Amino acid sequence: MKLGISSYSLYQAMNAGRMTINDVIEWVAEIGASHIEIVPRHGFDFAANPELEDQIRENAARCGLDISNYALGANFITETEEQYEAEIARVISEVDRVHRLGAKLMRHDVASRPDTSIARFNEDLDRIAAACRRIADHARQYDITTSVENHGYYVQASDRVQALIHAVDRPNFKTTLDIGNFVCVDENPVTAVKNNLPYASIIHIKDFYIRPSFRNPGEGWFKSAGGNYLRGAIAGHGDIDIYEILRLIKESGYDGYFSIEYEGMEDCQKGTKIAFDNIKRIWNEV
Repeated sequence: MKLGISSYSLYQAMNAGRMTINDVIEWVAEIGASHIEIVPRHGFDFAANPELEDQIRENAARCGLDISNYALGANFITETEEQYEAEIARVISEVDRVHRLGAKLMRHDVASRPDTSIARFNEDLDRIAAACRRIADHARQYDITTSVENHGYYVQASDRVQALIHAVDRPNFKTTLDIGNFVCVDENPVTAVKNNLPYASIIHIKDFYIRPSFRNPGEGWFKSAGGNYLRGAIAGHGDIDIYEILRLIKESGYDGYFSIEYEGMEDCQKGTKIAFDNIKRIWNEV
Protein backbone atom coordinates (compact mmCIF):
# COMPACT_ATOMS: atom_id res chain seq x y z
CA MET A 1 0.00 0.00 0.00
CA LYS A 2 1.51 3.33 -1.12
CA LEU A 3 0.17 5.42 1.74
CA GLY A 4 1.04 9.09 2.03
CA ILE A 5 -0.24 12.48 3.11
CA SER A 6 -1.76 15.46 1.33
CA SER A 7 -0.07 18.68 2.41
CA TYR A 8 -3.62 20.07 2.67
CA SER A 9 -4.00 17.99 5.84
CA LEU A 10 -1.45 20.26 7.59
CA TYR A 11 -2.55 23.62 6.21
CA GLN A 12 -3.80 24.75 9.65
CA ALA A 13 -0.29 24.39 11.07
CA MET A 14 1.22 26.15 8.05
CA ASN A 15 -1.27 29.03 8.22
CA ALA A 16 -0.56 29.41 11.93
CA GLY A 17 3.19 29.62 11.26
CA ARG A 18 3.96 26.41 13.19
CA MET A 19 5.15 24.58 10.09
CA THR A 20 6.45 25.38 6.63
CA ILE A 21 5.83 23.14 3.64
CA ASN A 22 9.37 21.79 4.08
CA ASP A 23 8.63 21.04 7.74
CA VAL A 24 5.54 19.18 6.54
CA ILE A 25 7.60 17.10 4.11
CA GLU A 26 10.02 16.11 6.87
CA TRP A 27 7.19 15.30 9.29
CA VAL A 28 5.43 13.17 6.66
CA ALA A 29 8.62 11.16 6.21
CA GLU A 30 9.06 10.81 9.98
CA ILE A 31 5.64 9.15 10.46
CA GLY A 32 6.51 6.54 7.83
CA ALA A 33 4.62 7.76 4.76
CA SER A 34 5.89 6.86 1.29
CA HIS A 35 4.78 10.00 -0.54
CA ILE A 36 3.44 13.52 -0.22
CA GLU A 37 0.76 15.23 -2.28
CA ILE A 38 1.41 18.92 -2.91
CA VAL A 39 -1.57 21.31 -2.64
CA PRO A 40 -0.43 24.92 -3.14
CA ARG A 41 -2.19 28.01 -1.76
CA HIS A 42 -3.16 26.08 1.37
CA GLY A 43 -0.35 27.20 3.66
CA PHE A 44 2.19 28.18 1.01
CA ASP A 45 2.36 29.86 -2.39
CA PHE A 46 4.87 29.29 -5.19
CA ALA A 47 4.34 32.80 -6.55
CA ALA A 48 5.57 34.30 -3.28
CA ASN A 49 8.72 32.17 -3.20
CA PRO A 50 10.34 31.35 -6.56
CA GLU A 51 12.88 29.04 -4.85
CA LEU A 52 10.19 26.87 -3.26
CA GLU A 53 9.81 24.57 -6.25
CA ASP A 54 13.43 23.39 -6.05
CA GLN A 55 13.30 23.20 -2.27
CA ILE A 56 10.24 20.94 -2.28
CA ARG A 57 11.63 18.60 -4.95
CA GLU A 58 15.03 18.34 -3.27
CA ASN A 59 13.66 18.00 0.25
CA ALA A 60 11.22 15.26 -0.76
CA ALA A 61 14.04 13.34 -2.45
CA ARG A 62 16.28 13.78 0.59
CA CYS A 63 13.49 12.44 2.83
CA GLY A 64 12.84 9.47 0.54
CA LEU A 65 9.35 10.61 -0.44
CA ASP A 66 7.71 10.50 -3.85
CA ILE A 67 5.80 13.61 -4.86
CA SER A 68 2.69 11.70 -5.80
CA ASN A 69 0.23 14.32 -6.99
CA TYR A 70 -0.19 18.07 -7.40
CA ALA A 71 -3.67 19.50 -6.82
CA LEU A 72 -4.94 22.94 -7.77
CA GLY A 73 -8.13 24.87 -8.31
CA ALA A 74 -9.54 25.83 -11.70
CA ASN A 75 -12.86 26.86 -13.23
CA PHE A 76 -13.53 26.74 -16.96
CA ILE A 77 -16.96 28.34 -16.58
CA THR A 78 -16.12 31.91 -17.52
CA GLU A 79 -17.95 34.99 -18.77
CA THR A 80 -15.73 35.58 -21.79
CA GLU A 81 -13.70 33.57 -24.28
CA GLU A 82 -10.58 35.47 -23.20
CA GLN A 83 -11.07 34.35 -19.59
CA TYR A 84 -11.62 30.77 -20.75
CA GLU A 85 -8.37 30.76 -22.72
CA ALA A 86 -6.49 32.43 -19.85
CA GLU A 87 -7.66 29.79 -17.40
CA ILE A 88 -6.59 26.96 -19.70
CA ALA A 89 -3.20 28.63 -20.19
CA ARG A 90 -2.77 29.02 -16.42
CA VAL A 91 -3.48 25.34 -15.76
CA ILE A 92 -1.16 24.30 -18.62
CA SER A 93 1.61 26.35 -16.98
CA GLU A 94 0.98 24.40 -13.78
CA VAL A 95 1.47 21.15 -15.73
CA ASP A 96 4.97 22.41 -16.48
CA ARG A 97 5.50 22.95 -12.74
CA VAL A 98 4.37 19.39 -12.02
CA HIS A 99 7.00 18.18 -14.49
CA ARG A 100 9.69 20.28 -12.78
CA LEU A 101 8.66 18.85 -9.41
CA GLY A 102 9.08 15.34 -10.80
CA ALA A 103 5.49 14.24 -10.21
CA LYS A 104 3.43 12.21 -12.68
CA LEU A 105 -0.08 13.01 -11.42
CA MET A 106 -1.96 16.30 -11.33
CA ARG A 107 -5.49 17.09 -10.22
CA HIS A 108 -7.19 20.25 -11.40
CA ASP A 109 -10.71 21.46 -10.75
CA VAL A 110 -12.90 22.01 -13.77
CA ALA A 111 -16.08 23.92 -12.95
CA SER A 112 -18.15 25.60 -10.28
CA ARG A 113 -21.62 27.14 -10.48
CA PRO A 114 -24.35 28.20 -8.04
CA ASP A 115 -26.75 26.22 -10.26
CA THR A 116 -25.58 22.63 -9.85
CA SER A 117 -28.47 21.03 -11.73
CA ILE A 118 -27.93 18.16 -14.17
CA ALA A 119 -29.45 20.30 -16.93
CA ARG A 120 -26.81 22.97 -16.42
CA PHE A 121 -24.06 20.34 -16.18
CA ASN A 122 -25.11 18.82 -19.49
CA GLU A 123 -25.01 22.25 -21.12
CA ASP A 124 -21.47 22.87 -19.80
CA LEU A 125 -20.00 19.41 -20.38
CA ASP A 126 -18.58 19.89 -23.87
CA ARG A 127 -16.85 23.15 -22.98
CA ILE A 128 -15.39 21.72 -19.77
CA ALA A 129 -14.23 18.60 -21.58
CA ALA A 130 -12.55 20.62 -24.33
CA ALA A 131 -10.45 22.46 -21.74
CA CYS A 132 -9.51 19.25 -19.93
CA ARG A 133 -8.58 17.61 -23.26
CA ARG A 134 -6.15 20.39 -24.16
CA ILE A 135 -4.50 20.21 -20.73
CA ALA A 136 -4.22 16.42 -20.87
CA ASP A 137 -2.71 16.63 -24.34
CA HIS A 138 -0.06 19.06 -23.07
CA ALA A 139 0.63 16.78 -20.07
CA ARG A 140 1.11 13.71 -22.24
CA GLN A 141 4.55 14.88 -23.42
CA TYR A 142 5.73 14.54 -19.80
CA ASP A 143 3.92 11.24 -19.19
CA ILE A 144 1.71 13.10 -16.69
CA THR A 145 -1.84 11.97 -15.97
CA THR A 146 -4.30 14.76 -15.21
CA SER A 147 -7.51 14.21 -13.29
CA VAL A 148 -10.72 15.65 -11.91
CA GLU A 149 -11.68 15.14 -8.28
CA ASN A 150 -15.20 14.43 -7.10
CA HIS A 151 -15.72 17.64 -5.15
CA GLY A 152 -17.23 21.11 -5.33
CA TYR A 153 -20.87 19.93 -5.69
CA TYR A 154 -21.05 20.57 -9.44
CA VAL A 155 -18.83 17.70 -10.64
CA GLN A 156 -19.01 15.52 -7.56
CA ALA A 157 -21.43 12.65 -8.15
CA SER A 158 -19.81 9.54 -9.62
CA ASP A 159 -21.85 9.61 -12.83
CA ARG A 160 -20.90 13.24 -13.56
CA VAL A 161 -17.23 12.43 -13.03
CA GLN A 162 -17.55 9.49 -15.40
CA ALA A 163 -19.41 11.60 -17.95
CA LEU A 164 -16.53 14.07 -18.00
CA ILE A 165 -13.87 11.35 -18.25
CA HIS A 166 -15.64 9.80 -21.24
CA ALA A 167 -16.20 13.19 -22.88
CA VAL A 168 -12.50 14.09 -22.55
CA ASP A 169 -11.58 10.68 -23.96
CA ARG A 170 -7.87 10.74 -23.18
CA PRO A 171 -6.00 7.82 -21.57
CA ASN A 172 -4.13 10.26 -19.33
CA PHE A 173 -7.26 11.95 -17.96
CA LYS A 174 -8.73 10.14 -14.96
CA THR A 175 -10.16 10.91 -11.52
CA THR A 176 -8.66 11.70 -8.16
CA LEU A 177 -11.04 9.42 -6.28
CA ASP A 178 -11.98 10.85 -2.88
CA ILE A 179 -13.75 8.11 -0.94
CA GLY A 180 -15.52 10.55 1.39
CA ASN A 181 -16.56 13.43 -0.84
CA PHE A 182 -19.51 11.62 -2.39
CA VAL A 183 -21.54 12.27 0.76
CA CYS A 184 -21.46 15.99 -0.07
CA VAL A 185 -23.95 15.18 -2.84
CA ASP A 186 -25.68 12.50 -0.72
CA GLU A 187 -24.34 9.58 -2.75
CA ASN A 188 -23.52 6.27 -1.06
CA PRO A 189 -19.70 6.24 -0.86
CA VAL A 190 -19.35 2.46 -1.20
CA THR A 191 -21.43 2.38 -4.38
CA ALA A 192 -19.76 5.51 -5.78
CA VAL A 193 -16.23 4.23 -5.14
CA LYS A 194 -17.15 0.96 -6.84
CA ASN A 195 -18.44 2.95 -9.84
CA ASN A 196 -15.34 5.09 -10.28
CA LEU A 197 -12.51 2.89 -9.03
CA PRO A 198 -11.57 1.76 -12.57
CA TYR A 199 -10.87 5.40 -13.47
CA ALA A 200 -8.77 6.33 -10.42
CA SER A 201 -5.30 7.84 -10.82
CA ILE A 202 -4.91 8.38 -7.05
CA ILE A 203 -7.20 7.76 -4.07
CA HIS A 204 -7.90 10.30 -1.32
CA ILE A 205 -8.75 8.86 2.07
CA LYS A 206 -11.22 11.09 3.89
CA ASP A 207 -13.90 10.53 6.51
CA PHE A 208 -16.97 12.47 7.64
CA TYR A 209 -19.46 12.50 10.46
CA ILE A 210 -22.96 12.53 8.96
CA ARG A 211 -26.16 13.74 10.61
CA PRO A 212 -29.64 14.09 9.08
CA SER A 213 -31.02 17.45 7.98
CA PHE A 214 -33.50 17.58 10.87
CA ARG A 215 -30.78 17.22 13.54
CA ASN A 216 -28.63 20.37 13.56
CA PRO A 217 -25.41 19.57 15.47
CA GLY A 218 -24.36 23.23 15.74
CA GLU A 219 -21.00 24.85 15.10
CA GLY A 220 -18.40 23.22 12.85
CA TRP A 221 -20.74 21.46 10.42
CA PHE A 222 -21.70 22.20 6.82
CA LYS A 223 -24.55 20.98 4.63
CA SER A 224 -24.62 18.45 1.83
CA ALA A 225 -26.47 19.21 -1.42
CA GLY A 226 -29.55 17.60 0.10
CA GLY A 227 -29.31 19.43 3.41
CA ASN A 228 -27.69 16.79 5.62
CA TYR A 229 -25.02 17.89 8.10
CA LEU A 230 -21.37 16.94 7.58
CA ARG A 231 -18.15 17.43 9.52
CA GLY A 232 -14.66 16.23 8.68
CA ALA A 233 -13.48 13.29 10.78
CA ILE A 234 -10.25 11.41 11.42
CA ALA A 235 -10.22 8.53 8.94
CA GLY A 236 -11.68 5.51 10.74
CA HIS A 237 -13.58 7.61 13.30
CA GLY A 238 -16.43 8.84 11.13
CA ASP A 239 -19.48 7.38 9.41
CA ILE A 240 -17.94 6.41 6.06
CA ASP A 241 -17.68 2.61 5.71
CA ILE A 242 -13.93 2.69 5.24
CA TYR A 243 -13.55 -1.04 5.96
CA GLU A 244 -15.77 -1.99 3.03
CA ILE A 245 -14.30 0.64 0.74
CA LEU A 246 -10.73 -0.49 1.42
CA ARG A 247 -11.81 -4.10 0.96
CA LEU A 248 -13.22 -3.23 -2.47
CA ILE A 249 -10.06 -1.34 -3.42
CA LYS A 250 -7.82 -4.20 -2.33
CA GLU A 251 -9.99 -6.71 -4.18
CA SER A 252 -9.77 -4.59 -7.36
CA GLY A 253 -5.99 -4.89 -7.48
CA TYR A 254 -5.46 -1.11 -7.42
CA ASP A 255 -1.76 -0.50 -6.78
CA GLY A 256 -1.49 3.29 -6.96
CA TYR A 257 -1.10 5.99 -4.33
CA PHE A 258 -3.39 6.53 -1.34
CA SER A 259 -3.33 10.02 0.19
CA ILE A 260 -4.68 10.94 3.62
CA GLU A 261 -6.68 14.18 3.36
CA TYR A 262 -7.59 15.26 6.87
CA GLU A 263 -9.93 18.22 7.49
CA GLY A 264 -11.37 17.58 10.94
CA MET A 265 -11.57 19.82 14.00
CA GLU A 266 -8.81 18.11 15.98
CA ASP A 267 -5.20 19.32 15.88
CA CYS A 268 -4.11 18.66 12.30
CA GLN A 269 -0.89 16.81 13.13
CA LYS A 270 -2.62 14.57 15.65
CA GLY A 271 -5.61 13.96 13.40
CA THR A 272 -3.45 13.20 10.37
CA LYS A 273 -1.19 10.79 12.27
CA ILE A 274 -4.14 8.87 13.76
CA ALA A 275 -5.76 8.68 10.32
CA PHE A 276 -2.51 7.40 8.81
CA ASP A 277 -2.15 4.70 11.46
CA ASN A 278 -5.82 3.73 11.21
CA ILE A 279 -5.69 3.24 7.45
CA LYS A 280 -2.55 1.11 7.65
CA ARG A 281 -4.24 -1.07 10.29
CA ILE A 282 -7.57 -1.36 8.47
CA TRP A 283 -5.84 -2.22 5.19
CA ASN A 284 -4.18 -5.17 6.90
CA GLU A 285 -7.50 -6.28 8.42
CA VAL A 286 -9.71 -6.25 5.32
